[in-house]
Amino acid sequence: MTGTLDIRRPSPFVAEVWLNRPEVRNAFNDGVIAELTAAFRTLGADGALRAIVLGGHGKAFCAGADLSWMRAMADYSWAQNHADASALAEMLWTVYSCAVPVVGRIHGDCYAGGVGLAAVCDVLIAAEGVHFCLSEAKLGLLPATIGPYVVKALGEQASRRYFTTAERFSAQRALALGFVHEVVAPEALDAHVAETVAALVANGPAAVRACKQLVKDVAGRPLDAALRDDTARRIADIRASAEGREGVQAFLNKRDPAWRAPG
Repeated sequence: MTGTLDIRRPSPFVAEVWLNRPEVRNAFNDGVIAELTAAFRTLGADGALRAIVLGGHGKAFCAGADLSWMRAMADYSWAQNHADASALAEMLWTVYSCAVPVVGRIHGDCYAGGVGLAAVCDVLIAAEGVHFCLSEAKLGLLPATIGPYVVKALGEQASRRYFTTAERFSAQRALALGFVHEVVAPEALDAHVAETVAALVANGPAAVRACKQLVKDVAGRPLDAALRDDTARRIADIRASAEGREGVQAFLNKRDPAWRAPG
């Protein structure tokens, strides 16, 4: 356990990262940002990992910025504000670009920077009753640093509304907009997260990482000859790999592949 995070390893293949400031609804400050950056750099470099769960202890996933931190920032110069925002941008990028799939476990409130943290996860499972809010405009601010990730995950048209109105929206609305993948009863949240993690762990570990990277690399690219060649090379590479050969042989011989064997 670090100062603001509770990091667990329930199995050799799975890590859990818990925001651990329940007394302030897991609000961000510079310490949280630095520790999340360090944690995901370390976990992303761990070749054994196949899934990371990101959640929060207490009553909320993340309520945005810590009030004490915001009071301190009120007197920051432009340079200090830029350095502070750059640290947040680096943290979000580190989670987003982590080679290991990240499953977001969302409960309670998910506000402002918390929405950004949710947006950089690969799979989002939210409890019924969760509310999201991009509340920055209420304070005369804007969700700039988290913006690229939220727009990708929430969509441009919905982002136009919720960035500018700063309205709360429900987990069901987030589901309808495609921001979250599942909405479940609070008491079923952990079971559904566990099912998703089990699905990730059951698949070829190198293939899962390659699939995550594939989505990032092809999204928005023109369907031109360069992209066709790129994707053909990728499938050729993985078919010729030891994992690809093992997976196909296991399927043809109706047996479990080696990566599912107890470790």
